This record gives sequence, structure tokens and C-alpha cells, in this order.
Amino acid sequence: MAYTRKDVTTLTRTERRRFVGALLEVKRRGEYDEFVRTHIEYYVPDGDLGLRTAHMAPSFLPWHRRFLLDLERALRRVDPSVTVPYWDWTKDRGTTSAPWTPDLLGGNGRRLDRRVTTGPFAYAEGNWTLKENVTDEKALTRDLGRARDPIDLPTRSELESALAEPVYDTAPWDSRSTKGFRNRLEGWGSGRGSAAWRNHNRVHRWVGGVMVGGASVNDPVFWLHHAFIDLQWWRWQQRHRQARYLPATPPPPGSEQYRRVVARHEKMPPWDVTPAELEDVSGIYRYA
Repeated sequence: MAYTRKDVTTLTRTERRRFVGALLEVKRRGEYDEFVRTHIEYYVPDGDLGLRTAHMAPSFLPWHRRFLLDLERALRRVDPSVTVPYWDWTKDRGTTSAPWTPDLLGGNGRRLDRRVTTGPFAYAEGNWTLKENVTDEKALTRDLGRARDPIDLPTRSELESALAEPVYDTAPWDSRSTKGFRNRLEGWGSGRGSAAWRNHNRVHRWVGGVMVGGASVNDPVFWLHHAFIDLQWWRWQQRHRQARYLPATPPPPGSEQYRRVVARHEKMPPWDVTPAELEDVSGIYRYA
């Protein structure tokens, strides 16, 4: 039977407590740090050679869908009632309301060093030491809104510009794709400031701290953000029912993207699963 992912603002006090408790237990067991390591490993820019699956590629959405499912399964092994909530950053745009409350993810980092000092994931609580990182920092950090160089969260109209795209993705199948739903949602743009980061990408930069870069999984808001991104893929699928993941076939030898992106029916590392197999998850979960 399919379970339900809810808007984080609708969680009851008990649901918040159980979600946080399951996250802390997965961290205590050492499983959480494996998720961080995986994301760091697969955070491959399109300027590098070799296969890209997690970012700057068509498989951005199915890769993170499976990644999110794996985390959710780990949480549900601890507490079967738990699902990953989503954070709708088009309407919940403050820095003190959910999910930034003491009983959920805690608040912003302190001015001195951006360390988070409130909530269950604060370093001083002793339950959330960063063990896998791209720096030596051991504490969770945030810089909500980037005080020194302010940046805004994406708007509903900016998200709509992605959802309106009728085609899943287009050549050159990387950060330079100017059309297609995938990159409009993933958010690689041109220019400076907010114009360079759209939708998904801008949210990472708005949160700041460890959410910027390959070790972004160290901030639990990563999962709430990606649950909302996954919801947008589901909404896009409902709107464009005839559309499918692209490319449908692998780029041919001699192509710039030969063996560098995953086609619809190719296996998507690190799992033995194809993007096509992840297009319909209605039998696993739904969104409230």
C-alpha cells in the first residue's frame, strides 16, 4: 500500500518528533554518513570526463528519486510511520517558521561562523557531527538568505517556468541545456547572482553552509528540498502525460555525451535500475 509524503508545515507534533528521531537513529547507526559519501562521489560536474548521473545530466531527477527512496527506507526501518516531508519554498519562505523550528531542523547559523546552535542537529547536542565532508568542519552550518550577499528563494512563477516545459530534456544534456524541464528545474543558468541559479540550485545557495556543494546531504533539509523537487517531477508528469524521460537512446559514438549520460533504459549507477523504472512510483508513495 502506498504511503504519503506530507507538506512539512502540516506535520503534527508527534510526526515531527518521530521524523527527527528516525533521522538521528539512522545517523547513530552510521547509515546516514554513507548517504553523504554517495552524494559526494556522484557529484560530478559536466566539465569532468566520464559518466554523470546525479547532477548536470538528464538522470538528475530519477537519481535523486532513488536516493530519496533509499533514505526513506532507512528511516522506515527505524519507524514504519515515518515518511520524508517536503518543504514548499514557494510559500514557506521565512527563516523562523517550518522547517526552521527548534523541534524540526533548527534555525539559521550564528553570525560568527554559521554554526547551527538550535534544534536537534546542532553540534552542541552531540548527535550530528559531520564525519563525511569536503572540508574539516564538524558542525552543521547554514546562512539562510546569505546575509552578506542576499539571495531570494525561487518564486512560484519561476517554478512554473519549469513545469510549463513540454519536453523532459534536450541536448547537450548538461548544464548548458536552455530548454527542457530537467535543467529548468535543476537550475543551471547563466549570468551572475540569482540569474545564475534557478529553482533547485538557488535553494541550495539560499540555505548556504554545507548545503552548497557535494556534501549538502549533511543538512537534513536536503531531503525535504528534494522531496519537493520530486513532487515537481510528479506534477510535470501529470501535466505532460505523453512526455517521457530523454534521451530515449544513448548518445552515439563520436557524440560529446557518448557514455557520459544515461538513456531511458540504461542502468543508472550506483543502482541496478533504469530511469524508466523510476518514472512511476505511484505504488510506493504519493503526495498530500
